[in-house]
Amino acid sequence: MILSWKSNLPEDLKAKVTKVEKMIQPRLEEIDEQVLYNQQRVLDLFRKHKVAEEDLVPSTGYGYDDMGRDKLEAIYADYFKVDDALVRPQFTSGTHAITVALFSMLRPGDTLYYLTGTPYDTIQEVIGLTGNKPGNMKEWGINFKATELKDGEVDYEQARKDLEDKSIKVVGIQRSLGYAVRDSFIMEKVKKMLAFVKEVRPDVNIFIDNCYGEFSETEEPTFYGADIMAGSLFKNAGAGIVKGGAFLVGRKDLIEGAGSRLNVPGAGKGEGATWGYLRDMYQGFFMAPHTTGEAIKGMIYAAALCEEMGMNVSPKWDAPRTDIVQTVNFGDPDPMIKFCAAIQHYSALNSFVDPIPYHQDGYEDNVVMASGSFTEGSTIELSCDGPIRPPYRLYIQGGLSYAHDKIAITRAVEDTFYKK
Repeated sequence: MILSWKSNLPEDLKAKVTKVEKMIQPRLEEIDEQVLYNQQRVLDLFRKHKVAEEDLVPSTGYGYDDMGRDKLEAIYADYFKVDDALVRPQFTSGTHAITVALFSMLRPGDTLYYLTGTPYDTIQEVIGLTGNKPGNMKEWGINFKATELKDGEVDYEQARKDLEDKSIKVVGIQRSLGYAVRDSFIMEKVKKMLAFVKEVRPDVNIFIDNCYGEFSETEEPTFYGADIMAGSLFKNAGAGIVKGGAFLVGRKDLIEGAGSRLNVPGAGKGEGATWGYLRDMYQGFFMAPHTTGEAIKGMIYAAALCEEMGMNVSPKWDAPRTDIVQTVNFGDPDPMIKFCAAIQHYSALNSFVDPIPYHQDGYEDNVVMASGSFTEGSTIELSCDGPIRPPYRLYIQGGLSYAHDKIAITRAVEDTFYKK
C-alpha cells in the first residue's frame, strides 16, 4: 500500500488538490514534450562538440587557453543560434551581465531605450532612475527613455514616435515581468517586438533581458534577430547546479565588446579563469531543460490551486508559459507575508526561519522573500518574493522538482487559509 502525501490535509483542501491534479494533467504532459525537444537539442550539441572529461578541468590565474570554457561558450552560441557567447563565473548576477552588455554598447550622449516600459528595480539603479549610486549611466551622460506599456502590452504607435530619436543606440526588451503588474511576454509577442524594431530602426542594437526565460519554450529571442541577450546561471541555465555566474550570447562584435568591458580591452574574452566551475556549468546546462520543465510544472500547479482558492493569479494555469514565474495577488500584506513564510518553512534549508519584510539593495520598497535554497539567491530553486506595496503581489518561482513545489505550495495554502 502506497501512503498518500495528502492524507493529513484538511478534507476540503484534499478535494481541491485532487481536482487540480486531474485538471492540469494534460498541460503537464505538454511540458514533458517540450522538455524532450529542448533536451534533444542540448544532447545533440554535447555530442557535436565532443564534450569529454578533459573539458571539465578548470583553469587558474589569467585563464588563457581554457579549452573547456571556450567549448562551453561554443555550445551556448550554438544552442541560442548566435555567433558567440560569454559564459563566466566572473559575472556576479544576471543584473551584472545586463550592465556589462549595456555599458559596452553605449557612450556618453547615447540613449538607452526600453520598448517594454521601465525595467525592473535593479536595472533602474544601474540607469540612475533610482538610488543615485555612483557609476550609474546617468552619471556617465547616458540617457534613458522608455515607452510605457498600454494595458500590459507594447504601445507600438507611441514606440514608433519615440524611436525617431536618433540618439537611441540600444533598444532593450525585458521578457519576464520583474515586479511589474503585467504578464511576461511569450515568444510570439517577443518575435513581433523584434520585427517591429528591425523595421523602424534597423541601425540599433536590440538587447534582450532573458532572465527566467531560457528553456521555458522551444524558441529563444536570439532565433529571431536579437543582437545580444543576457541570462543568469543561478536561474534556468544553471539548473540549480551552478553556484554563480551569468552569460551573454549574441553577435560576435558585441560579445567581444562585452568581454572587454567585463575584463579589459586587449584581453577581453581571452582572460577569465574558470577555477572549479566548469563541471557544474556543463552539467547545469545539460540538466537545464529538465529542471526548467519541473519548475514550470510546479508553477502550473501553483496557479491552479491558488485560483481554486479564489485568488487572482497570472498567468492562468492553462495559459502559455514563457518563464518560471507565477504571480498571486493577495490584496493585503498579511496573507502575502504568511504565504511567503510557509514557503520558507517548507524549504530544504532554513525551514525554521520567518521571513521579515526589509529594505534590500537595488529595490525601492521593502521586500519579503523566502529562499531556502542550496545556492543563495537561486530562483530556479523554489522561492518567492514581492515588494510590500499594492496589490500585494507575491512572485513565486522555480523548483528543482515538481514534487517539492507541489508539497510546499499545498502546505502554504493550508497554513495561510486553513490554520488560525
